Amino acid sequence: MIPLIGLKGKGEHYSLFSVNSKKEQENTVLQQQIDLTAHLSAMHVVTGASEGIGRAYAFALAERGMNIVIMSRTKERLDTVAKEIGDSTGRTVKVITTDFLKENVFSKIEDQLKDMNIGVLVNNVGMLPDVIPCKYLDSKELDKTVTEVINCNVKTMAKMCRLVLPGMEKRGKGLIVNISSGIASIPFPMYSLYAASKVFVERLSQGLQSEYKEKGIIIQAVAPFGVSTRMAAYQETNMVTLSPQDFVESSLHYVRAGDKTYGSVCHSILGWILLCIPLHLLHAEFLQRSLQSYVKSKIYRQEKRSNAIYKNKSWRV
Repeated sequence: MIPLIGLKGKGEHYSLFSVNSKKEQENTVLQQQIDLTAHLSAMHVVTGASEGIGRAYAFALAERGMNIVIMSRTKERLDTVAKEIGDSTGRTVKVITTDFLKENVFSKIEDQLKDMNIGVLVNNVGMLPDVIPCKYLDSKELDKTVTEVINCNVKTMAKMCRLVLPGMEKRGKGLIVNISSGIASIPFPMYSLYAASKVFVERLSQGLQSEYKEKGIIIQAVAPFGVSTRMAAYQETNMVTLSPQDFVESSLHYVRAGDKTYGSVCHSILGWILLCIPLHLLHAEFLQRSLQSYVKSKIYRQEKRSNAIYKNKSWRV
């Protein structure tokens, strides 16, 4: 379904086409899910917030009056983002440094979050095992890669939901946004492990939404296609490849659009097209080789523009 209109819920109907009221509508929907003033300790969490989509969500929440916790593995980047958000919005920003690839990190995270009333959780942290698409057995250090992808893309999302859901259930409101990927819409050769991990994100999100929607909690999987981030080799923005800021602003229009959204009209159209193509065509060996060649050429052109060197290694935020 292409979500063009209709953020509808509990007797309310929001139009997406009233430009002057867009921000007000987003604030209204978010404030229905959290109480921004009842608790001085209220905080809202974004993982993978040092750059890209996570950073854009952190700014978007702060601009809407929310104090936030940003989490990632690189303290220097987080400190920079925290200062930028604080300087531009005046909101409180707490930094938690953690490496989600490692085992046994969640007890420390739980200790740091236990006295906070978490109203919004954005599970954005993720890992792309191979920048250049390749067959499963061609991935370097495959055993290690499998463990890291499961820890980062699967385990982290489930554990973070486990940490914040009890408080949301008790308060009868909350919003959890879990970042999936558009390529999880179908079995996607050459990115098989990554796509499969994002299918887990979608299915758990949809199951949890069914379980907890009567408690007043929104749990939604957001499945973007092209967004110009480091994980996508900073492709030039256009009608299809959005900047992180534009994508996040668009995705916030759809928080009541169901348990899964592509986050923008153009990405919804891409998802519809992808689902209409027969799998035997998408899975043809010729197309797999073509995809690999296309990504290689895109990265090569990006290298020439930026003097950067992209090897076929994993990228994560």
